Amino acid sequence: MTPGEGQPAPSGDSDFVVVANRLPIDMERHPDGSVTWKRSPGGLVTALEPLLRKRRGAWIGWAGLAEDDVDTIDEPIVEEDLRLQRVRLSAEDIAQYYEGFSNATLWPLYHDVIVKPEYRREWWDRYVVVNRRFAEATARTAAPGATVWIQDYQLQLVPKMLRMLRPDLVIGFFLHIPFPPVELFMQMPWRTEITEGLLGADLVGFHLAGGAQNFLVLARRLIGANTSRASIGVRSRFGEVHYGFRTVKVGAFPISIDSAALDQRAKNRDIRRRAREIRAELGNPRKILLGVDRLDYTKGIDVRLEAFTELLEEGRADRNDTVLVQLATPSRERVESYRMLRDDIERQVGHINGEFGEVGQPVVQYLHRPVPRDELIAFFVAADVMLVTPLRDGMNLVAKEYVACRSDLGGALVLSEFTGAAAELRRAYLVNPHDLDGVKDAIEAALNQTAEEGRQRMRTLRRQVLTHDVDQWARSFLDALAGTRDNS
Repeated sequence: MTPGEGQPAPSGDSDFVVVANRLPIDMERHPDGSVTWKRSPGGLVTALEPLLRKRRGAWIGWAGLAEDDVDTIDEPIVEEDLRLQRVRLSAEDIAQYYEGFSNATLWPLYHDVIVKPEYRREWWDRYVVVNRRFAEATARTAAPGATVWIQDYQLQLVPKMLRMLRPDLVIGFFLHIPFPPVELFMQMPWRTEITEGLLGADLVGFHLAGGAQNFLVLARRLIGANTSRASIGVRSRFGEVHYGFRTVKVGAFPISIDSAALDQRAKNRDIRRRAREIRAELGNPRKILLGVDRLDYTKGIDVRLEAFTELLEEGRADRNDTVLVQLATPSRERVESYRMLRDDIERQVGHINGEFGEVGQPVVQYLHRPVPRDELIAFFVAADVMLVTPLRDGMNLVAKEYVACRSDLGGALVLSEFTGAAAELRRAYLVNPHDLDGVKDAIEAALNQTAEEGRQRMRTLRRQVLTHDVDQWARSFLDALAGTRDNS
């Protein structure tokens, strides 16, 4: 008899559990068979690690490498008081659950079908299997009555599975990517299962009120649930889904960054010196434009390259004193659409430099590799214009990071309307990335803004980012989640 079929799952001793696809450390296997661990970067790690350290917390996730013995239950890894519980994935799990269903089905569907989603039954079956593995690991780790916070689109079935295994837990779920309009979501053959999976939580959180409203409509239309009709606010005025004998809260909680720490780091003397060196290495141009993205078709890297090309052609940007730096972190290299994107971007960069560059003086500097954190901060300090042009993005923390690094009130932010950040950063140069002329106009305006206008815009942006930081995001979600226990 398995847990959930007549007997409760055994419980652990962690009062607060974060469940995410990845652990905050990566496992590295060496040729001699030895294994070491290294810190993995990421906004989620930055956001939640301090909370786990303050509480008796655990983090459940995958270590980043394929393993054969997926049914092995590991002892937790304890790193600097942080308890890490590993979920093992096989090569087939990675191919079908992660690269397949998560990133070739859900990711494109939730990002407005920019690329056509693939609906393969074997991928779905594996997604169910892996989600169950995560749910069982969580059930073993969580103490009686613990708070569990499940993260993101890879684990949308875990709330219901965990609820069946451990009805004593308080369960929250947060989606870090956009939640699509109902008309798009209805394409999904397993739409009911995913909706019911999310409704296993006590609180379902989204970045924007629009995503939360979409979910309410879906619950009403798809499973006939009785839902609230009033509009949802930001960190307030939660929606409700009455599902069976339970009431599920639905809310909007825009994620942010550790803005105070970033602000402080950007003031460091070595960082400022490195920013000056970057400008010198680029030939001390009058203006530096910067893009920083994971290499993904949603990020609109091609949009900004095309806009920059036309500005150069039209003489609205001067190739002799303007440089575009594009930092593109490798991403999902085994997924075909990502390989094609990389080829297209590199072709575009080559074309621009062939057309407008000089020997030893390219107008686009393109790096396709991870950049160390301090180096990235130095680029933020050095850049005159930050280009953030996604076709769709749940939030986009790079935009907020750039603002947090500009205590000098210099720089300008060109920001897509279709990022979650655009709802908060209203004093950026907001653009529709599908309107190339509009993107060009915004880049030109940002390049040529007066010092006073730039200071006014950046001052307003910084007030928003420094006030609404990652602590507020986590605190507002966990306070609302605690409220579900008080009201039960």
